Amino acid sequence: MTLETTGDRSGAFLRRALARALPATPQERAAALWSFAYFFTLLAGYYVLRPLRDQMAITGGIRNLPWLFTATFATLLVTQPLYGMLVAKLPRARFIPIVNHFFVVNLALFWLFLTLQIDTALVARIFYVWVAVFSLFSVAVFWSFMADLFTADQGKRLFGFIGAGGTAGALLGPVLTIWLSVPLGPTNLLIPTMILIEAAVFCIWRLERAATSHQTARAQEERLGGGAFAAIPELIRSPYLMGLAAWISLQSFCATILYFEQIHIVAAEVQGAGAQTRLFAAIDLAVNLLTLATQLAATGQLLKRFGTGVAAAALPAVYAAGFFAVFWAPTLAAVLAAQVAQRWIHFALANPARQVFYTVLGREEKYKAKNLIDVVIYRGSDALYGWVFDSLQLLGLKLGTIALVAAPVSAIWLILSAGLGRAQEQRAQEQRAQEQRTQEQRAKLIDAAATSGQ
Repeated sequence: MTLETTGDRSGAFLRRALARALPATPQERAAALWSFAYFFTLLAGYYVLRPLRDQMAITGGIRNLPWLFTATFATLLVTQPLYGMLVAKLPRARFIPIVNHFFVVNLALFWLFLTLQIDTALVARIFYVWVAVFSLFSVAVFWSFMADLFTADQGKRLFGFIGAGGTAGALLGPVLTIWLSVPLGPTNLLIPTMILIEAAVFCIWRLERAATSHQTARAQEERLGGGAFAAIPELIRSPYLMGLAAWISLQSFCATILYFEQIHIVAAEVQGAGAQTRLFAAIDLAVNLLTLATQLAATGQLLKRFGTGVAAAALPAVYAAGFFAVFWAPTLAAVLAAQVAQRWIHFALANPARQVFYTVLGREEKYKAKNLIDVVIYRGSDALYGWVFDSLQLLGLKLGTIALVAAPVSAIWLILSAGLGRAQEQRAQEQRAQEQRTQEQRAKLIDAAATSGQ
């Protein structure tokens, strides 16, 4: 066998591997790669901060968690109308970078206050709330952009790969935290985070340039209009949007119950801030490795083969199994296994499927109603269910019994997922039929013009 033959086979293998990981046409490839880079830098910055936030939840007292969740929701109630006003007045190419620049300014202020040690305890509590708001807003804006940029069929093929960019960034973030936390100190970790978010803004600029289709080029400068509260009547009028809102609320219920159980068991069984932080980092590492492998190798194929309904329903199925496992054995191992499994399936399958749900909506719904659902309703549900968990404990229920109470909610959520999948497929078929009719009409007009010219 010659060296040239070996090189040809290696090149063919790499091309097949790339085609499997990124099933894009040449016209889609540049946009998909810059979307990957945008999500990579954004989540790398967030995951530099995440271990600090999770450990701070224990340091601040686990009994204060419902209050922190409620403070997050109250903050979102104030910021959501401001975001809606910004979206209404500015085109996409301007308001998305502005949102990210705003977050960088916030981080600079946190760095200044913490460096000067100005009321450190208060700033730390505000920082916990801010990280929660940042993670929701920045990721919601990212996926709104993706739903605006790609069609439903493109989303099924590409969102797994694009999501892998975020997972890769989520792997880099904890590595940076471990590597830099000692030489720089925790406060100075805000500096690399600011750099990463600004790198994400650069990716946004390049992504806008790569998006060259007629619809996307027009969308770059088209303002959405409406008012700061326009998303609320849109949500109320649309059964499809109400279904999406119910989906995110049910997800929040299951996630909040499992998160609180994790925090309580870790606080009781793992002693020391260092050991707790390492445990949380290990969970992140396991989740992100599993997710990245799945996103690169299988997500696109699974979405295309089984559809969005089955992919979205996989998450409540995992939660149901996890809650029964915790009820049977309410131990640290059971809770951590359930947490790793649900986050893996969430990021690898359910979240890409849920983002495809939004591709069949109008542009204003993608940016306004989607943000209302993914940010305000999600965190409002978090705040509500945090108090539900606290109330169940006050009634004397143990962690295993609370898990059993949560299991039937997973079943309702699973049924809703299947229904939304069918509704999304129907809407996508109607859109394809409408596009085909438009193309046929355009072709007839061109033929008529050519005939009259003769």
